Amino acid sequence: MNFIALESQQKLRGGFYTEPAITSFLVKWIKQSSPISLLEPSCGDGAFLHALREEGLPSLRRITACELDASEAAKARARSPLKTEIINKDFLRWYLFHARHNEQFDAVLGNPPFIRYQYLPEEQQLLAEKIFADLRLPFTKHTNAWVPFVLASIRLLRPGGRLAMVIPSEIFHIPHAQSLRRYLAEQCSRILVLDPEEIWFGETLQGTVLLLAEKKMDPGEKSKGVAIRAVANRRILSSDPAEHFQNAAYSNGPTIEGKWMPVFLSLRERALLADFRQRSDVRKFGEVASVDVGIVTGANKFFLVPDDIVKEFGLQPWAHPMFGRSEHVKGLIYSSQDHRANRKSGLPANFLWFQRDAFDLFPPKTQAYLRLGLEQQLDKRFKCRTRKIWFKVPSVHATSVAMLKRAHHYPRLVLNPAYAYTTDTAYRIRPLTLKAEALVFGFVNSLTCLTAEMEGRHYGGGVLELVPSEIERLLVPTVSANRLDLKAADRRFRDAVDHLSFLRTQDSEVFGKMGISRKDQETIHNAWLKLRDRRHRVRSVDVEEAEVAA
Repeated sequence: MNFIALESQQKLRGGFYTEPAITSFLVKWIKQSSPISLLEPSCGDGAFLHALREEGLPSLRRITACELDASEAAKARARSPLKTEIINKDFLRWYLFHARHNEQFDAVLGNPPFIRYQYLPEEQQLLAEKIFADLRLPFTKHTNAWVPFVLASIRLLRPGGRLAMVIPSEIFHIPHAQSLRRYLAEQCSRILVLDPEEIWFGETLQGTVLLLAEKKMDPGEKSKGVAIRAVANRRILSSDPAEHFQNAAYSNGPTIEGKWMPVFLSLRERALLADFRQRSDVRKFGEVASVDVGIVTGANKFFLVPDDIVKEFGLQPWAHPMFGRSEHVKGLIYSSQDHRANRKSGLPANFLWFQRDAFDLFPPKTQAYLRLGLEQQLDKRFKCRTRKIWFKVPSVHATSVAMLKRAHHYPRLVLNPAYAYTTDTAYRIRPLTLKAEALVFGFVNSLTCLTAEMEGRHYGGGVLELVPSEIERLLVPTVSANRLDLKAADRRFRDAVDHLSFLRTQDSEVFGKMGISRKDQETIHNAWLKLRDRRHRVRSVDVEEAEVAA
């Protein structure tokens, strides 16, 4: 959970400025179209405007730049070409109440602010929502400020105009960018994304990409689609951007209708994935199992405790087995023996389920523990205060299978014979058409892992997260397996030298039951490895010259 009070002012402003090599590269690409008018929707201290002055664009007659912060706007004026008009206003407001009716530009350039919707002032939240409505696009309150900035910028481009921006790499996969992905595909003739292996803006703690797009000359023009070029290092910034744009291999149609992750795959990899989708022994996860969030406590550190806290406050009547982190689960099975080991090692393996309604019905020691919660003002936290009784956690039940919400290498299911509870760091899984052992056994394989990379979202440090709707779309082999098969796989997982070796063994076991050739096994494994390594920012192939081809 992120709280606004803990964030820096720089992050709340989205003020992470662009280094000269990047601004120069993007200005060079804009210059090649000989624009007469140019927009910079979030000019900050004028990094891009300074690059325009240094590069020299003789065709330019008018430059318009917006910057909400007055001190930054003053810096931008000092660094700008003479023909620049700096508008010290919010860009979204300026767009809605002036520009959308009165302005068009040959080029748009910039680095929009990266600010979560919940961190925006209320007025800017309303402005962002109005931009989606203006363009008749679906809106979600999970959006980020950069999304409406790019949407409005595309809207202000003349036919044939160019857009060059630094944006988060989450454009490929995050659900809240789906409206933008669709709008870009509808409005632009070609979209090239340069995808750096390195984090170029370290302060943001997230990857960024360079977005180069050319608007259609005519609404009826057929788009060439999207291309992604993997970038190994900054040497690309000294090359000719036009060469990359002209020679890229673009993808269109179903490949870019949803998330853009399929663009990273080769034609052979996409074709093999399509073949898997048609097989009778492969199903979407939602067809073979249901997914439900874990127990929502609202204060995990209070409700999940180690044995010494249970003993100190006499909490034994309310302490129940639980797990919620990968360190709690060493294999594919969570047994009573695993639970005892977690308790012995001091992990918070006990879930406190207080089932009495009145404070004075508890023993004195338990009352003392509940008072600790009051001293921490847990009763005022959102999830706790919306309950009738703040310490009485609702929707408490366990399922035979669970799945951790986040993973570093790949997700896995866990058979839960101990019937331990799980908090909202994990999901409760109910098998529908497969036995629990077969579902857990067949889940870890390169096909399911690949679709997890394509459906999930990525966070700082290379973490993969899946929400229930994304889990339901994963492809799962429906192979037969019994408890002995799963126990053997569990032992292999616990004894494996690394996660990669276990996955290769699982591929042999699972795909072997399906009659998949070694060649196809290797192809689908390498496709997963490519996307996993991109998430981890590890080079699995020489990407410096490689095009991620359609």
